[in-house]
Amino acid sequence: MRRIATIVEGHGEVEAVPILLRRIAERLSPDFAVDAPRPIRTGRQKLRKEGELERVVRLAARLAGTDGCILILLDADTDCPAELGSELLRRARGEQADCDIRVVLAKVEYEAWFLAALDSIAGKRGIAESAAQPPEPESIRDAKGWLSARMPSGQSYSPTLDQPALTAIFDLDAAAQMAPSFDKLWRDVGSLLAPARRQP
Repeated sequence: MRRIATIVEGHGEVEAVPILLRRIAERLSPDFAVDAPRPIRTGRQKLRKEGELERVVRLAARLAGTDGCILILLDADTDCPAELGSELLRRARGEQADCDIRVVLAKVEYEAWFLAALDSIAGKRGIAESAAQPPEPESIRDAKGWLSARMPSGQSYSPTLDQPALTAIFDLDAAAQMAPSFDKLWRDVGSLLAPARRQP
């Protein structure tokens, strides 16, 4: 078992990300369990301020413990995921060089991963069964609104309620195939868990 301390920005991710990490770990190694404590939540723009990311990384390192690691998972929004991710990773590793750290930015937002696996969630959580997957799910600027538009009148997507529920059921393989930022998450989680999975 390996502990992954996570830093996220949204209320929905606080509940959803531990579910997602456990699902990925189970797929990577069915007999392997990941310790995914409640994420540390802070605003993405706040993290860009000098000193704030460093402060939160120190908290995450204490939560991870001596053998744990850190995953920073944010929405890219209008930023370039590669550029912002590299900047945040450089700063995080500069603050906590002795800790294994990864940074993943969902393009454009976490919910785009649901759009990338729409067939697996259509008909669930109020999403219309007839909803058709967009050809480029990560190009949708408001994936939350896109999902809300495919729900019955008067109902809308709720990050705190729907994000954890959909995280538990969406097709991970489809998301990795259709959403490069999710594929990066998959690979990064695999690399974080690799040392523990190699232990007898």
